[in-house]
Amino acid sequence: MEIKWFGQSCFELKGDKAGLVIDPYEEKIGLKLPELTADLVAVTHDHFDHNNVKAVSGDPFVINGPGEYEVKGISVSGIPTFHDEKGGQERGENTVYIIEVDGIKICHLGDLGHNLSDAQADLIDGVDILLVPVGGEYTIDAKKASEVVEQIEPRIVIPMHYQIQGLTGVKGLAKVDDFLSEMGVKDINKKDLLKVKKDKLPQDKTEVVVLKVSNK
Repeated sequence: MEIKWFGQSCFELKGDKAGLVIDPYEEKIGLKLPELTADLVAVTHDHFDHNNVKAVSGDPFVINGPGEYEVKGISVSGIPTFHDEKGGQERGENTVYIIEVDGIKICHLGDLGHNLSDAQADLIDGVDILLVPVGGEYTIDAKKASEVVEQIEPRIVIPMHYQIQGLTGVKGLAKVDDFLSEMGVKDINKKDLLKVKKDKLPQDKTEVVVLKVSNK
């Protein structure tokens, strides 16, 4: 299974038989998506930096809320959460997705804006790879993100939704450094993409992987 990051919260998850794109954004955020094709597109919430479904070709099946789905061997479970700490009163609802590709469970937290309840954490239990927002302002910040990582105990954690070069249409996000500090990571080599197999996942501790923004 292969994971690419295109900035903000947009990822491509590509398995042996099918692929999924999650949270494609509009160009007005300052970044431009490459040409993307997928069997599924998942949208965590209806904001312009997450919901540009038309940017993905291939006539994908679109998932935009809680529920259980399966397409071409990829299973997706959507869990309702909120975009803020006031039950959605400020920024609305957010869907957390648990996605299984080639036997690997990936959790994309979307624009999670609050600590997870015990019930929500239980639903996410057993996830191998966690995609977590860390930039604050609109989502949980670095400290709360590290607390969520501790709750879920994934094998691999990939930070997202933080300030990067070119991201001009979304203001106020912190850089990834604050999260790395919270996680006790001092030296890290950014990867162009993550290729992983179920039997090669880290076993003894959570590994932090920082991805470069892919342009293809």
